[in-house]
Amino acid sequence: MRADAKKNYDHLLNVARTVFMEQGSDASLRDIARRAEVGLGTLYRHFPTREALLEALLRSSFEALAERADELQAADDSAAALMEWLQEIIAFTHEHRGVIAPMVSVIEDHESALHASCVSLRAAGAALLSRAQADGKARADLDGAELFDLIAALAWLREQPSHASRADRIFGIISGAVLNTGKSIARR
Repeated sequence: MRADAKKNYDHLLNVARTVFMEQGSDASLRDIARRAEVGLGTLYRHFPTREALLEALLRSSFEALAERADELQAADDSAAALMEWLQEIIAFTHEHRGVIAPMVSVIEDHESALHASCVSLRAAGAALLSRAQADGKARADLDGAELFDLIAALAWLREQPSHASRADRIFGIISGAVLNTGKSIARR
């Protein structure tokens, strides 16, 4: 990539990150181009779709969250490591308003540009869960996909103004359920 094209690319990503954090993932691409002081064609040349732009924005963040999960694998307390990572990923999804919906929708869409990033993020969380389960600290009947669903639910809850005040308490309740090995989840 030419130096000026790389500069435009990086600038567009920085502006898009700001706009998405302010307005959510449904923010206007035209607004992003305008705020970046480039033409809409320049934006589309670098990012032909909204999903391509989101993928570029989220890929590095997802990689960092997956690396963080790998770091936490070495923690002495596997339950505390799992809960710390859950808090970090939920905070990330809250900070990046509206990102949870695309994450949930593309996890099963193998053609999506975001699919691989979401799958590796889910796998990182599943590995932390598995370690806590192996240590007898997390319920054995929970899997990585269900953990991802809980993350999505808690992130969604934080995005709802009328429920946000209860989000920390609900996180504590869910944490207790994840770490409670004495009860099983009803399967259908």
